[in-house]
Amino acid sequence: MALTLEDRFAITELISLHGHFVDDGQLDRLEELFTPEVVYDLTDFGQDPLVGVAAMRAAALALGAGNPVAHHVTNVVVLESADGRVRARSKALGVRADGSCGSATYDDTLVRTPDGWRISHRRLCARRVPLNGVTGPG
Repeated sequence: MALTLEDRFAITELISLHGHFVDDGQLDRLEELFTPEVVYDLTDFGQDPLVGVAAMRAAALALGAGNPVAHHVTNVVVLESADGRVRARSKALGVRADGSCGSATYDDTLVRTPDGWRISHRRLCARRVPLNGVTGPG
């Protein structure tokens, strides 16, 4: 399947909408972004993966004031795999109420549904050290 420019735009917009929905507290709209059985992989943060939109919603509500006040996404790259899967990689910045922030990478797998593109798997990887820990010689 060859992705069209319209597909790439729709996927990029879908990824961007996540921050708007979460920051606005519109957790009832997550089905517009994710498949019902989505796997939201938080293992890099020491948590088990969340399975399903309901689990994502419950986790966000349970975290309450611990949620970032702002989610920003940038550097979205959409890739087609030889196996026909569509993947997207993007950078995420989360800003907390105290002004501190963190950086992560979203690695997404997307599927086309009758309602448009949806994320079926998202893996979050925290960025904790410069250059992802790569160091130079000696």
